[in-house]
Amino acid sequence: MDLTPGLVCSHHHLYSALARGMPAPPSTPTEFLEILEQIWWRLDCALDEDTIYWSAKLGALEALSRGCTSIVDHHESPNAIEGSLSIIADACAEVGVRVNCAYGVTDRHGATGAAAGLAENDRYLSAGGRGMVGLHAAFTCEPDTIAAAAEMARRHEVGVHVHVAEGPADTWQLLQGHTAPNWWLVHGVHLPTEHGLEGTIVHNARSNMNNAVGYGAPMRFSNPVALGTDGIGADMLDEFRVAFVRAREHDVTTTPDVIWNWLQKGYDLFPEALSDRVAWDYEPMDPWRLAYSPGVSPTSVEVDGVVLFENGTTTQVDAAEIRAKSAEAAQKLWAKL
Repeated sequence: MDLTPGLVCSHHHLYSALARGMPAPPSTPTEFLEILEQIWWRLDCALDEDTIYWSAKLGALEALSRGCTSIVDHHESPNAIEGSLSIIADACAEVGVRVNCAYGVTDRHGATGAAAGLAENDRYLSAGGRGMVGLHAAFTCEPDTIAAAAEMARRHEVGVHVHVAEGPADTWQLLQGHTAPNWWLVHGVHLPTEHGLEGTIVHNARSNMNNAVGYGAPMRFSNPVALGTDGIGADMLDEFRVAFVRAREHDVTTTPDVIWNWLQKGYDLFPEALSDRVAWDYEPMDPWRLAYSPGVSPTSVEVDGVVLFENGTTTQVDAAEIRAKSAEAAQKLWAKL
């Protein structure tokens, strides 16, 4: 057995927890924009307060069971915007997992939808919520919307959490002149090496591979790099391992230490996670060994001095109930599709 701090997922979409098993799209997507249009943008339009709550609670439960005690979440639910970030924060708090929330503002649903997204970010942050201002991506936002989000972030003294150059259609140039060191720039696959944007690049190896958008080679950037999952759970040891082998395929001189440093970057947003204690069924928890040791699992997780996971189950919430009610919510969500 060996101990580590709690792990951090630096980019998640908790609402995707209910997507597994959803009905197939109307036709098979063949490129990234079609994946967004036929899968994720249909799903987020179907979300309501109940499915937002249970997806967040299930996602937090699954994170905790994998030693992840803190999540940076990016949310969109265009037909249930107001109050959505508080629902997510409350659901995660009930499980005992910390969350940094942002609503992904977009002009895909017109100026009214963009204004509602901005208002939700402002409401949540003004009420003392832990988070950032969210933007979906520059290519779905008008220049005035991007400027408004950047100004709101400055006013609240937080960063902006935004997808950047994920696919070829995801143009990023409208972000120039707005970014700051505390921005969270997610993906960056199609960014030029000298792009001029400030902030942390958040790499999501499995998602990029799954969507066939290419390899971003984040080591080429002068920006700091963090590690996220883009909604594919919050098993950060698994994400670390996949990110390592993908980087190794690109450059055989890459070492596990490089990717492990990306995993550590999440502590910038969640420094208290360094005081969490996760006991693992493996030792030593060394990046060089972990890169080649699948199946490593936590035996206990302590958050803020309270043991929340032990002997394969949660101690403060009923995991079976969460899974059962989440399954019911998923059926309701899929019916809307």
